[in-house]
Amino acid sequence: MQPSDLFPYRPRPGQGELVRFISSAVSDGMSPVVEAGTGTGKTVSALSAVLPTALDRGMKVIYLTRTKSQQKQVIRESAAIGHGLLCVAIQGRTASSCPMMRDDPDLASGTSEEISKLCSEYKRRDNGECRCRYYANIEHTDIDEWVERIREEHPEPQDFARMCEDAELCPYEMLKYALPHADVVAASYPFVFMPPILARLVDWIGTPVHRTVIVVDEAHNLPDYLREIQTFEYSRHALDLAEKEARDNGDSEVHDGLTVTDIVAVLREVLGFAVKEYLIDDDGILPPYFLEEELMDRLGTTSVNIMRIAQALEDIGDSIAERKKQRRKLPRSYIGGMGRFIRAWITGAEDCHVRLVIGGDNPCFQSYCMDPSGAAGPLNECFASVHMSGTLEPLDAYIRDIGLERAVPQRLEGVFPRENLLTLYTDEVSMRFEDRFLESNYRRLREILRDTVNSVRVNTAVFFPSYQFMDRMVADGVASELGREIWYERRDMPQEELMEVFEGFRTSEGSVLFCVTGGRISEGLDFPDKSLELAVLIGIPYPKPTAKMRAMTRYYDAKFGDGRLHVSIIPASRKMRQSIGRLIRSETDRGVAAILDRRAASVRDVDAMLCGDIPAAVEAFFSGDAGV
Repeated sequence: MQPSDLFPYRPRPGQGELVRFISSAVSDGMSPVVEAGTGTGKTVSALSAVLPTALDRGMKVIYLTRTKSQQKQVIRESAAIGHGLLCVAIQGRTASSCPMMRDDPDLASGTSEEISKLCSEYKRRDNGECRCRYYANIEHTDIDEWVERIREEHPEPQDFARMCEDAELCPYEMLKYALPHADVVAASYPFVFMPPILARLVDWIGTPVHRTVIVVDEAHNLPDYLREIQTFEYSRHALDLAEKEARDNGDSEVHDGLTVTDIVAVLREVLGFAVKEYLIDDDGILPPYFLEEELMDRLGTTSVNIMRIAQALEDIGDSIAERKKQRRKLPRSYIGGMGRFIRAWITGAEDCHVRLVIGGDNPCFQSYCMDPSGAAGPLNECFASVHMSGTLEPLDAYIRDIGLERAVPQRLEGVFPRENLLTLYTDEVSMRFEDRFLESNYRRLREILRDTVNSVRVNTAVFFPSYQFMDRMVADGVASELGREIWYERRDMPQEELMEVFEGFRTSEGSVLFCVTGGRISEGLDFPDKSLELAVLIGIPYPKPTAKMRAMTRYYDAKFGDGRLHVSIIPASRKMRQSIGRLIRSETDRGVAAILDRRAASVRDVDAMLCGDIPAAVEAFFSGDAGV
């Protein structure tokens, strides 16, 4: 079987090259790393390229996505390919996905692990009867018949859940029955990069990691994700919850007369001391042994006893969690979390972690992982991996960052005409931290933003460098100066609400969307046709020069000799290119990106043209004036 046998569409320019490159590399057990521009159809190209090798050798394809909408795309393209392919999308277990739990508001915040533990309690038999009828009914279900139905209908996750519930079957358990038969498994990042979850996935699919081909979609997100899952923290709010839990459960003795509330009080003191002595603006670097030494000093004990205290806290927490589970409550313990935090902080790796105190309304200790490669092991263990994004340059930096072996890089141009996108910048304003609120600079920024947005009545997205800056400009009345309907992306907005904002803006005419460069709207969402024609980028999204960023820069200076490139320049460029990329999603799309920051001239891989009058240039572009 050849990739051309599977590709279901008439190939666009560039798609054939992409498929051939990926196919050749994967068949040799290599890992292609590809930046492919808009319109190359990365999902269907990757599937068509890797499936011949996987099917011929009896391997599974694990297609990793960051969002549920991207999983839908994997299923749709698998259906388009046909050939009897079975694609199964698996998502983390949540209360909302369980028919037995979704109506209980107390369970809504449960983690996948907590819901899994609670699920086991629901499935436990009382007097021979299973407590969960959705699980019990599986015993009387023809699994082979269900697998064939999935193969024929290609249901998306929501449709599959509905099918199961209509038949009073557990959607999560039915997925597990389907997985051994799947050719393609669409999953989120944790299923591969979190070892306990990967172990379960391998068991479910019946295939070891070295017999899989892993495809990483939107791969530019991967380094930060891998850092995130290796980072841990503990906050003042968590201490408050642990204290309440202790009092609600009798405040057990932990060690040598010390109770849980005694430990909470000492940790609260240590956190306060760290904030007072080490915090500078947003954060501050702590000495590696800060917490251990402070606890030893304040408790008058030894390092060995600190570890005993941590273990005792975990044991108390486990007991509380077990009692909650038996009452069908979330098996969560804040006391146990406190013990795990102490243990992890003291025993955690020091070379690639920086120990921080983070300020704000809820200060916390944080052990931040600077090196993503420690969690990337499955990518070198699998038969081959494919890494794709429209904004992955420089490819060698990405490869080094995650420690990818057997990598073969390739950059492919987008297939749409360059003249469809006009990228401009102005040198009249500066968005450097020290310049952005200077009166004359801030006033001119507002003027250019207002005049640019009001120059044409097309759907416009304004990408701010941060939520704080967006809120400041809104408070100063910028939105009212536009005279247009304004839609807002808010920090920590629930996914459903975000999609309502997205759909509302996309289907409107001439409205404005306020969002953030690097936010959820700037990546992974398509604005076809005239749903987005003008993007205004305020500033370059360089990270704020915090203690964390300075520590990362020093770390990468030592490791690769180019810390600022890895920590500041590359992430800013990728975020900007992702935002600009929302404009051109099809052959007929046209749009203008206007960057309001004189530093745009020096941003790598962002080809922007200096413009003395951006509002006039925007108006001319949409009026069809070729002299723009």
